[in-house]
Amino acid sequence: MERMTRRGFLGALTASQSIRLLRAQERANSAFPRLKVVEIEEHRIQVPWADFQRYEMMHFYGPGRRVIYVVRTNSELIGLGESEDPLPKDILEKYIGSSPFDWVADETSKALGTAMYDLMGKAAGVPVYKLVGPKHRSFVPCASWHVSTHPKRMAAAVQHVAGLGYTWMKYHLSPFENVIDQMEAMQAVAPKGFKIHHDFTMGGSDDHVFELLQKIEKYPIAGAFEDPLPERDIKGYAELRAKCRLPILYHHSPLGSGFETQHRAADGYILGNSPIGAVLRHAGLFAMLETPFSWQNTGGTITRAMTLHMQAACKTA
Repeated sequence: MERMTRRGFLGALTASQSIRLLRAQERANSAFPRLKVVEIEEHRIQVPWADFQRYEMMHFYGPGRRVIYVVRTNSELIGLGESEDPLPKDILEKYIGSSPFDWVADETSKALGTAMYDLMGKAAGVPVYKLVGPKHRSFVPCASWHVSTHPKRMAAAVQHVAGLGYTWMKYHLSPFENVIDQMEAMQAVAPKGFKIHHDFTMGGSDDHVFELLQKIEKYPIAGAFEDPLPERDIKGYAELRAKCRLPILYHHSPLGSGFETQHRAADGYILGNSPIGAVLRHAGLFAMLETPFSWQNTGGTITRAMTLHMQAACKTA
């Protein structure tokens, strides 16, 4: 039996994905000949925050604004995408007149890339994850998200999201609130097994962050630490990971995760609001290293749906 080289394996893997996409495009061309984008509608909306977190979200971020893109084609098919801010006119014009299949692994726009995959899936009659790769999971866990506020309100948030069925809550720490007081309040009301994902947003300092993480990880609800140090301190991340009992997650990795993974700087990685093509490239890296990662995006149901499809087909997501 002929032994396959690493290059041969990767080539076969790429060929397999290309064949899958070509077959999907053939089905789409049969049902919708010469499918192309003819118009992109932009709808700027303001979505009210949920009642349980409106107070803190309005103080932390202000109104929840986003932009919905409705992509119309020369058929009855419509694709949907979503963005935090309006896209420049020259970006929108790039998609007009093109086929959705011209935007496989799109790195131009996450919002319109989502709409293109929506159209590709509808035209081919398959769920979007099948355009990404083989399904690795049928269930993709999803955490609730919050921001730092008074301890009593943090406890109320835990009770609320736990009641909705969530078992994890991520929140952004703030220098204006005492995290230990928050942990005491949340621990007192959290159901068994509930976990907190602490996002330091690179606000930790070299002299005190390890001591702080040690105090936090004593609480049973403590689950993971995201960006506990400034983004460029790759060596510091590796040292912190070696000392901490809980997972260290690297979100704002400055060198694209390649150098960081070589130095074992984190237990997992987060790709924040990255375009689809960039996620697919990183997914290959993380799969080879058997390192978990997540694709974190800001948005509503449209964004969540695309994220779930991507993570269903990425091996270590």
